[in-house]
Amino acid sequence: MRYEKGHKATTRRRIIETASARFRKDGIDGVGLTDLMAEAGLTNGGFYSHFSSKEDLVRVALEEATCRSAQNSDRRIEEGGLEAWIRAYLRTKHRDHPERGCVVAALAGELARRPDATRKIFTENLSKVRSAIEAHLPASLSPAVKRKTAVGIFATLAGSLQMARAVNDPSLSDEILEAGITSALTLAQIKIPTS
Repeated sequence: MRYEKGHKATTRRRIIETASARFRKDGIDGVGLTDLMAEAGLTNGGFYSHFSSKEDLVRVALEEATCRSAQNSDRRIEEGGLEAWIRAYLRTKHRDHPERGCVVAALAGELARRPDATRKIFTENLSKVRSAIEAHLPASLSPAVKRKTAVGIFATLAGSLQMARAVNDPSLSDEILEAGITSALTLAQIKIPTS
């Protein structure tokens, strides 16, 4: 059977996008190749014409998702400022839809146990997000303090999102998000409106 030009690239893209969303939603180990391929509308047998292994797909999907997350973070910070990005990161929609959200909050615990080549992709893109945050911190901070503060802000955001997702009490989950926002804004030296 002959396929039209670009079919293989389109099929590969569909597998990567499906895997990226499913890994963030269900965890890497919670996604089997058979189910993943079926969700992508493909047969299991075609997987190995695109990827050498599941870990190969994990690396490619991770690179895609983390690169997109870093670009979105940078764009959101540029458009709305650091405060707007912090508030957007810890919004309930982000909490409730990990499949469309930040790879760090969705997969950090699992990624710590992945091979070094997979963790390298994660590390490189995490550095991009850190740099975007650093660029928007007060000019009065030294480069070393900016770097530590940026890491602290992002760790606060990712950790808050993970905790908010983990609890089964909706009001506590909302409280965790709000506390994360307050903590991140404090680290960023952004005045918090008092009410």
